[in-house]
This record gives sequence, C-alpha cells and structure tokens, in this order.
Amino acid sequence: MKKQGFKSVLADNWFLFKLCFKAAPACIILMIIEHIRNEFVIFMEFTFGLNYVLECAEFGRPFQDAAVFLVCLLLFVVLGLLFNAFLYQKIQMKSEPKIKQAIKEMMFQKAKEIDLACYDDPGFYNDYVLSVSEAENQADRMFGVLSGIFTGITAILLSGAFFIGNDPVSFWFVAVSFIASLWAGKALNRLKFDIRNEKNPYERKLGYVNRVFYLNDYAKEVRLNTEVSDLMLKDFDETNDSTLAIDRKHAGKRFRQQFCKDYLCNNFLIDVVYMIYLVYSAAVLHRISYSNVAVMRGAAARMKNNMNRFSGIYPQMQEISLYVEKMQNFLNIEPKIISREKRMLPEKPAEIELKNVSFGYNDNDGYILKNISMKIEPYSKIAIVGYNGAGKTTLIKLIMRLYDPDEGEILLDGVNIKEYDVEEYRRKIGTVFQDFKIFAATVKENVLLDFAEKGADEAVRSAIEKSGFSERLETLQNGLSTNLTTEFEDDGVNLSGGEAQKLAVARVFYKDANLIILDEPSSALDPIAEYHLNHSMLSAAEHKSVVFISHRLSTTRIADRIYMLENGRIIEEGSHAKLLANGGKYAAMWKVQAGQYL
Repeated sequence: MKKQGFKSVLADNWFLFKLCFKAAPACIILMIIEHIRNEFVIFMEFTFGLNYVLECAEFGRPFQDAAVFLVCLLLFVVLGLLFNAFLYQKIQMKSEPKIKQAIKEMMFQKAKEIDLACYDDPGFYNDYVLSVSEAENQADRMFGVLSGIFTGITAILLSGAFFIGNDPVSFWFVAVSFIASLWAGKALNRLKFDIRNEKNPYERKLGYVNRVFYLNDYAKEVRLNTEVSDLMLKDFDETNDSTLAIDRKHAGKRFRQQFCKDYLCNNFLIDVVYMIYLVYSAAVLHRISYSNVAVMRGAAARMKNNMNRFSGIYPQMQEISLYVEKMQNFLNIEPKIISREKRMLPEKPAEIELKNVSFGYNDNDGYILKNISMKIEPYSKIAIVGYNGAGKTTLIKLIMRLYDPDEGEILLDGVNIKEYDVEEYRRKIGTVFQDFKIFAATVKENVLLDFAEKGADEAVRSAIEKSGFSERLETLQNGLSTNLTTEFEDDGVNLSGGEAQKLAVARVFYKDANLIILDEPSSALDPIAEYHLNHSMLSAAEHKSVVFISHRLSTTRIADRIYMLENGRIIEEGSHAKLLANGGKYAAMWKVQAGQYL
C-alpha cells in the first residue's frame, strides 16, 4: 500500500466534508457550535468553576461570590441543554439521511455512467463494492472527526491556558501524552485498514453464500439439490476459517499497538507519573495549593480523555482518506465510450453495417469476435444463431455500443456510431436481454422503466397487448398499478418465467426505437406462445429493424437474413431456405430441432 501524505489525507477529508456540508449546511454549522459550547461548559463546571469555589473556601472569600458564579453557570447550562435537544432531536435526525442519500446518489449516478467494461474487472468491482458499502460509514466517521476536532481544540486551549496559568509543567505532561498517542494511533489504524482490505474478498464470498440461502431466486434449487447447500455450507465454513486466520495472523501485532496506544501513552503517563508529580509539587515544593491538586488531577483526567479522542483524529482521517480515495478513484473514472461530434441520428431506421469487427473483453482471453462483417438493412428482420459461447450476445452489445470494437468499425447510415451522441443512439434501440430483470415496482413502471406518471396508460396497455401479457394483466386486481415481486410489498405478485418474459418484451414495444434487439425473446415460452409472440413482434415491428438472437430455430424461419456464428466468426449467412439447401451447420442444427416445429 502506498504511503499516505498529509496533504492527501486533508484533501480527501475536505472532499467528504464538502459533500456533507453541501447536503446539510445548517446541521454541520450547528454541530460545530454545539461541540465548542459543550466543552466550554465542561471546563467551566469541572475545572475553572470547581477551582474557583474551592479557593473561595480555602482562602476565606465571601460565599456570595461563589453563589453568583454558580447561578450564572446554571442558567448557561440549562440554555445549552435546550440547544442540544433541538440540534440532535430535530436538526440532525433530518439532516443525516439527506447527507447519506446525497453520497449514495452521487455513487449510483456515476455507476450508471461508467463503461460496462469496468464491471468485467474484478479489481474494479471489489473497489466499487467497498466504496458503496462504506459510503454511509464514512459520513458517520466524518461526524466523529468534526466532534473530535472542535472538542479537542476547545479542550486544549482552555485546559492548556489553565495549566500554564497555574503550573506550566502540567501542560507538558499532557502534550507528551498527546504526541505519543497520535503516533501509536496512526500505526494502529493503518493495520486495521490492511486487515479489512485483506478480508474484503472473503467477506464478498460470505455475502454471496448469504444471498443463496435467503433469496427467492435460489430457494427451489437449494431444496431440490441438497448437494448445493452442502457445498455452499462448506464454502461458508472455509471462508470463515480464512477470515479468522487473517485475524489470528494480525492479533499479536494489533494487541501490542493497542496496548501502547491505550496504556503506555495515556493511562500510565497521566494516572501514575503525573499524579506523583502533583503530590510532590504540593506537599514538598509547595508550588501549588491543595485546591489546585484536586482540580488539576481531575482536569488532567478529562484532558487525557480528550487527548485520547484528539490523538485518534488524524488516524481516523487517514482511515477515511483510504476509503474516500477509492471513492474518488471511482468517481474520477472517465468513460471511454463517449460521443465524438454528437451528430443528429436518422429519424427512421437506417442501414447498420459492421466492417471487419474484432473484439475481446481482455487481453488474456483473446478475441471473442473475429473479423465480423454484416449488414442490417432498414426494416429488415435479422436472425443471429449459434451454439452457446459463439459470441452472439457480445455482438449485440457492440451494436448497442455498450463496448467499442478493438478492430474495425460499426456504421449507422454510413457514419461511424462513435460520431453520434451515445445516449441518443442507445435510446433508439429497444432491447430485451436473455437475463432481463423484473424490478420491485408496478407493472406500469416495469414497462416504462421510469416513474409511472411519466407514461400514458393507453400506450402501456398497447405495448402489453402486443407482447401477449394482456390476459395475465386482466387477472391482476390492481391492473397496471399491481406491485410485482414480494421484495417490499406483501401483496406483490410473482410472475412465472413466461409471463415475466412477455412483460419484458412489452418494454421494446413501448419504446420509440428504430432497432429492436431480442436476445432469446421466447426462451421461457411454450411453442404455441412462442409462435404467437414471434408473429406479434413482427407485426408490431413492421416499421422497425429487428435483430433476433436465438437457439430455437422456429424464430429464424421468419427472418429475412440469418447469420450463423461459431467461435466468434460468421460461418454461414443467407435466408432460411438457402441455408437449408446448402446443407451446412445451420441445416444440421435445424434437423436436430425440426421435430419441435414440424
């Protein structure tokens, strides 16, 4: 791990402070005032005030002087308590959720913007998960840092002035204790962060096992295949053992650093050495009064506690910095898939051409697609077929510009798609992936993929009619307002695989897209439903270009042109009849599946 510089630690903490302050400025200002006020009251009560009252008694001063002082102090304390209640019971309770929401929204917004390729990098994914999961914790730690800074500064200034005014040597006792604690705390917090980083991959694995046992997605598999649950439990035990091994490996070093920080640098120096010094100064040297001894002993104990907190501030800031640095690295990622000139897109479907396109997700695996050349004519219906791993889904991701080719180019209306505004380009494409998701939202929101009030019911119903979901919709008590999944609503509806697929297809019918891409659009449907859906989609997409990706060749019969992929290359192309006549691999695949359709 690289060494943290003082400036970088301050810069990272200042970055987080600005985020918190922007979200809730009044709360931050009032919290700072409260920390200063509270420490001032403590000093007046237990140091200055107690010393004043004891000296009044020791040196025979009038009782009236002490009484007036105590009444004024009491009024100040009562007003402070009212201010404290107002701040923490009203202002902070409203502000903390706003701050955490602002940080999370910033992270989620960035996650939406970065390239899909980032998610293929395990290192990036580890840092991203850690950044998001720790975002709220860092906001809480920032509150603790603010409290420590302003409480500590106020305590040091007030108590330091008191010690210097009565016995300057006392000030050096607490100063030495503070410096030693600061050094020890810095080493301890770095060790804690190293341990957390080392355990992070194992904690992710534990999280995965947890999800397998509590998510509905895995419930049937776990119950029907006990070997799976046994394997998961074995992984859980082994991963727990790995995390415990990490803790054991660092336990000795952690204990030594904790002992040095908490005892040697604080308790021993202040409670033992300093106390001996005070007794000697009063009883032997007569440099301070006995009132001073009593008050300074208590003041030193309180200042010791403040020093403990203050000595932990910079290590806490370092820990915050380590996480904020990851957060900023994530936020500073610049997408490589960007718009060059933001040309105007064609209003109607236009020709899409791939010229000698090659692509690989990383250098280690090589090219997934190799020298692909193909055309999608306006309003044509194209089928892309091939066995698993042929590169079909990767091909459509390139067409959608979720990735850019490593070699070659993709043209829309004769212009490289990099010249168009990337967001507008994607809006003109309606897609249903084979691993589509149904969200914990209403039926209408699942079609719109937006807030319900932003879409007309008539348009949504029309899209649902075209996708074949209308019969199921009629059985839902709340119609378009029916909540799907039971994630948040007890009365939510869980759709079957085929029903969910029809609803997902409704999304592309609703969207005003020039190109429709369907990645296995009927994989969860029975043959009859598949037949109706295919013809419904073609009818609805009469004035659009359509690309099918399919294993089931019943879909390909209605395509204008078919491309067959194998090992990332186009090995055959043509109409259904032509490819059957050629007697190649497409024909062989058709013969294997023909019994399902004839």
